Amino acid sequence: MTKKKVFDPDKLELSKLEILEFCDRVIKKWNKNPTKNANNLLAINAVKTSVLWTDDESLKAIWGEIIAWTFELLYENAMAQEDQEWTNVMKKLKNKT
Repeated sequence: MTKKKVFDPDKLELSKLEILEFCDRVIKKWNKNPTKNANNLLAINAVKTSVLWTDDESLKAIWGEIIAWTFELLYENAMAQEDQEWTNVMKKLKNKT
């Protein structure tokens, strides 16, 4: 009998390689304007280095929290924008991805 997996949006399923590939995509994007993004590039390279040095179980714990916080921060940020209708805020959030 196969046990059905329970969906957990906060559980990290990405591999270390997939996280590093994400960092590389961000670096590639920001390298289009390195002067403007110098501080960002420094920070994302630090993130990438920390991912490289971190074991898989710690990555799952850390990035699981980041994922959970992201949803909370998106919600809090949307709610802080009182001068806009909720639908407009959600459209903007959707278009950022």
